[in-house]
Amino acid sequence: MLSRGILAPALGYLGSRQKHSLPDLPYDYGALEPHINAEIMQLHHSKHHAAYVNNLNVTEEKYQEALAKGDVTAQIALQPALKFNGGGHINHSIFWTNLSPNGGGEPKGELLEAIKRDFGSFEKFKEKLTAASVGVQGSGWGWLGFNKERGQLQIAACPNQDPLQGTTGLIPLLGIDVWEHAYYLQYKNVRPDYLKAIWNVINWENIHGLQKVNHDHYTDHTLMIPAR
Repeated sequence: MLSRGILAPALGYLGSRQKHSLPDLPYDYGALEPHINAEIMQLHHSKHHAAYVNNLNVTEEKYQEALAKGDVTAQIALQPALKFNGGGHINHSIFWTNLSPNGGGEPKGELLEAIKRDFGSFEKFKEKLTAASVGVQGSGWGWLGFNKERGQLQIAACPNQDPLQGTTGLIPLLGIDVWEHAYYLQYKNVRPDYLKAIWNVINWENIHGLQKVNHDHYTDHTLMIPAR
């Protein structure tokens, strides 16, 4: 379970914080083949995600020093690095659990009913999330989120590593990474082919669990991810 604040303003806890660590994958690097190959998964997890974790720890240490000194200018200057690396860590921690070698198909139960209610049908939902993900300019993420104020599912796209909740208020349920490092070695620059393939490994059980847990227990500064 990941239960950390996403970014400032709640960074006062840094004085007693524990360092972030790279989460283990719940499957082998080659488990998602042929849809996402092992080389991509290994580089994506052990290099890219690891870099976000390491840089987040370094940035938080610098932020702690700035807090101790009362250096507001330094605190402000560190915000972009906190957002980028903190977002990268949060986003990928969700992404790995959103995927499964036993995934694909359609969701069931309450999640499927919510999708039909808010998008008309599962196929229309897939089309809309795929279009939003294809349409991200440069690097970013396509998301299915939950809007607590409206009590509805909602699709959004975020640039770079902007965390969904921290920038839109939506609770993240399903994230699709459309940075080229997520697919280029296998799909080159043809993002639509990657997006077509990734539906075969979407872990609907995990997403349904996120929906249920976050619907009841979400707080403004805590992202609840059920244990695998």
